[in-house]
Amino acid sequence: MIVGETTLDTMTILFDNTIRAVDSDVNTEGCEIIDAKGAYVSAGFIDIHIHGSGGADVMDATSEALETISRTLVETGTTSFVATTMTMAQEKIDVAIDNVRECQKRVSGAQILGVHLEGPFINPARQGAQDARYVQKPKLASIERHMDLVKMITLAPEADGAKAFIGDIREKYPDVLLSIGHSDADYDTAKAGFDLGIGHATHLFNAMPPLKHRAPGIVGAVLDDERISCDIIVDLVHLHPAMLRLTWQAKRERLILITDAMRAGCMKNGRYDLGGQQVHVADGEARLPDGTLAGSVLKMNEAVRNMVKHTSMTLPQAVRSVTELPAERLHLEKKGRLEVGCDADMVIFDEGLGIIATYVAGEMKYQRSL
Repeated sequence: MIVGETTLDTMTILFDNTIRAVDSDVNTEGCEIIDAKGAYVSAGFIDIHIHGSGGADVMDATSEALETISRTLVETGTTSFVATTMTMAQEKIDVAIDNVRECQKRVSGAQILGVHLEGPFINPARQGAQDARYVQKPKLASIERHMDLVKMITLAPEADGAKAFIGDIREKYPDVLLSIGHSDADYDTAKAGFDLGIGHATHLFNAMPPLKHRAPGIVGAVLDDERISCDIIVDLVHLHPAMLRLTWQAKRERLILITDAMRAGCMKNGRYDLGGQQVHVADGEARLPDGTLAGSVLKMNEAVRNMVKHTSMTLPQAVRSVTELPAERLHLEKKGRLEVGCDADMVIFDEGLGIIATYVAGEMKYQRSL
């Protein structure tokens, strides 16, 4: 069993929908016994940045799409996720978020924690796979009716109105995680944004200026600031393994792994839609016709495996980066830990990070076929 940065042997977890006991000596009389048979058990994985999987996308704005994503993610050990939108027409964003609100409690697999707005408050100079036609100036009025669901907002601090927007969010919605991303800010502008209340960086290195020795930019500002957490896409496409190692050395307990998966996650190679744009998926890469990376097809268990393989991160440390750390950043008090009182979101996996079984609120939602 993985708890924090420690692996414990011969432990028993007593649970229903929440964890009732964790000990080496638990009275299990009258209980169903689940034998992990020497496999690893950890808290369920949390993905704070994911657009879709299984052929469905959050922006499809249908109950079927969210159900498909939810059911697919448990196969990867993910027990909860933040439904991530894209820079599209405001009415499409509104409909997608309203759909999340309606379906949040009805999905049958991984739970939906809320919404991550990846845009539309970005810099078109660093649009990546976002559609620059729909970029907006940051303003709370355009999203305020959705703030009951919003957990995270990716924005460019150099955009007109960003300073006032950050101030409004910090004052009215202090638990919302503001993240720098799809930004062309220089080092000083990024640091000023951190001082205002930005506390995180979205897919560090990607959709932002490159790190240079005389112009460290956003990457340098993040690596140089202990206050700021960041997330990275560990598919070995978005980042070279050397950058994984350097980021881990610099950020340690402030580093979170994400998938940034689009609808082709857990699907075959082919052509898929992302925010109205055609994406070609082949050999583990998702790209627009011009070659721009368009999210990923990464699975969360693969992200953990890649970090353990290519960096000095231990398995417990890698697991913590997809469980306890994202829960902390999103103020999820009952997620991300195998502790009494926490939700019984758990995953059982083998030494190769293959998922054996996934439990959400104490119910088995996935079991690997023998």
